[in-house]
Order: sequence, then structure tokens, then C-alpha cells
Amino acid sequence: MKKKLIASLLAGVMALSLVACGGTKDDAPAADGATQEGEMKVAMVTDSGDITDQSFNQTTYESAKAWSEEKGYDFTYYKPESDNDEARIASIDQAAADGANVVILPGFLFEKAIAEQADMYPEIKFVGLDIASGAEGHDNVYCATYQEEISGYLAGQMAVKSGYKHLGFLGGMNVPAVTRFGYGYVQGANDAAKELGIVDEVEVEYVCGGQFYGDADITAYMDTWYGTKGVEVVFACGGGIYTSAAEAAVKVDGGKVIGVDSDQSPIIDEYQEGLTLTSATKGLAATVKTILTAIDNGEWDKYAGKVDNLGIVSENPEENFVTLPIETTQWNDNFTEDDYLALVKDILDGKIEISSDIEAMPATDIKVTDYDSIK
Repeated sequence: MKKKLIASLLAGVMALSLVACGGTKDDAPAADGATQEGEMKVAMVTDSGDITDQSFNQTTYESAKAWSEEKGYDFTYYKPESDNDEARIASIDQAAADGANVVILPGFLFEKAIAEQADMYPEIKFVGLDIASGAEGHDNVYCATYQEEISGYLAGQMAVKSGYKHLGFLGGMNVPAVTRFGYGYVQGANDAAKELGIVDEVEVEYVCGGQFYGDADITAYMDTWYGTKGVEVVFACGGGIYTSAAEAAVKVDGGKVIGVDSDQSPIIDEYQEGLTLTSATKGLAATVKTILTAIDNGEWDKYAGKVDNLGIVSENPEENFVTLPIETTQWNDNFTEDDYLALVKDILDGKIEISSDIEAMPATDIKVTDYDSIK
């Protein structure tokens, strides 16, 4: 009760000042200039990143904002003042005080906050992306996780079949989603090498950076991979950690980088045109659009209290939740777009099985060297 009283007081203060306490505010006004009773008021809280990260937060922000603007509903995003649960919860409190009735929380870092805040604000519908728990027992929560191992697998297949034989995996922090991406990548590279009969020629270097951003130490590590070990392409799997892979890749002839979560080619290719081989993506935008549309249509009951593990659901890549981007992937004579579509169909049909087990590195015929963590 005390917390709700504070939230109500905050709402009064916000009506006068429009200053977002503990967050950043960016509103798209409703069609008639004011939110009518019963209309949606959508909010998003960023995790440890920002809406310009060319990854998880930016994709979620852009899709939620675009949907809200198209419908004429209010949209606001909040950036917590610091990277901890307390700051994230404070931003959710602020969204509630501002009158949000739908709150989107992208990233596993919200796992604690979503369960706690769902009890505090039963009138708000919470949408958790990449969050594996918190929906159980809450009819105002929906969570989605993604089969990252499939995206990683597709990237590993594409790299080896495109002619790359010395691969690298640079994870961010050693968390389940990163590990699923990485182990899927290893499985894809291994299966492609077996199919081509070159298991003795393909190898993977594997390490996590211990953080979701690049720095001088990680760049130096990547310099060794590209410059000394002869690594040709690195799957940079951890938000902004791509910077270290990109900085090192441009120093060698033909070095490539694979992006993650969203199509990161626009920002990776700023280092050098054509630097991005592909990106192992999640269908964040599709999830946001699907759930917001369901809420708008009065179909929230289909999702309330559920945790869905989303993956490949169609032969059409645009309808899937784990993909390689069609327009920017560097298709070639050895691995064409048609080859990719055939691979997607085989996965959909169950002809290819990809393990999601993250207890141990997958058994492989190719050489895989796991260096654990840089930091």
C-alpha cells in the first residue's frame, strides 16, 4: 500500500513537471492529443543498454514505438539510472506512476523485477522478452524466450559452408542465452564440416569476455585471434562486445564479424564496408508486434501467465523468431539464399536436431578450444 501511495503521489508530480525520475522519457502522443480511457499506454524500460545499442534494446524500442505511433497510442521509454535491480524497479514504478498500462521489459536482467512488480501492479500488463520465469501464477504477465541455439546453428552452418574454416566465438557474459547461441554455433559449424567432409580442417576458438561491451583488453585478445591464430570470422555474441571483434577484424585482410540479436550490419559495417558476414537474430520486433496487437484486440488471455520458447514456426523466415537476415547476409555461390531456406525447412521438419543443452560443450568432430573467460 505504501508503495502504491508513493506511485500515486509521483503521478501527481509528473502531471506538473513531466520530468522522468530515474529514467528517460520519449512520448508519441495519442491520435487526438490525449489518451482516452481504455486506450493503451505503452512503456518500455531498457536493461543495461540503451536504445542506440543496435541490439536488444534498440530493436524493442523501435518496434514498440512504431506500433504505438501507428495505433495512435502513447509510448514512453525509461532508462534506469544504474545497472541494478533497484534502479530497474524504480523505472517500472515511474512508468506505473505515469499511467502506463502495458510495460515491456527486454532482457533477462528483469527476471527479478517482473515477478515483484506484477504483484505490485496487477492492473498493468507486463511483457518480458528473454525472461524465462515470472509469468507463472500472474495473469498480467507474458514472457518469451528464444531458441538461440537455432540462430547460432544457422550462423555456424553459413560460416563454414561459405568457406571459412577457422572460426571464433566471443560471448559477452556466460549466461544461458549467450551459451545457447555459442553451443548452437559450434553444432552448426560441426555439421557443416561433416557434410563437406572437412572436419580435420575446421576449428573453433571459444571464449566469453565477461561483459557485454568491448574494451582494450578484449580487443587485444581478438588481435591475437585474427592476427596470430588466423581466425577468419568471429561471432560476437553480447550486445556491444562486437566493437572489439570489429576493431581487430579490420586489421587483417578478409576478417569478418557475425552480429547478434538484431541485424547489426549497419553498425558493424561502420568499421569497414562488408565486415558483417551475417547476424544471428531473435524476432524481438515480431514478438512485440504480436503481443501488443493481441492486447489491443482483447486477446491477452491467449498469452496471460505463459512463457513461450520461440523458434522456427514457418518455412517463411519473416515469420520465424530466430533467423539470419535475408537482405544483409553475405550469400555466396557456396551458400545461397536458397540453401538457407532449405536449411530452415529441414529444421522445421525435424530433419535436423539442435541441442539446447548448455551443461557442457557439445561433442564435436571438429576441434573446439574453450578458453573460458577473458575477465
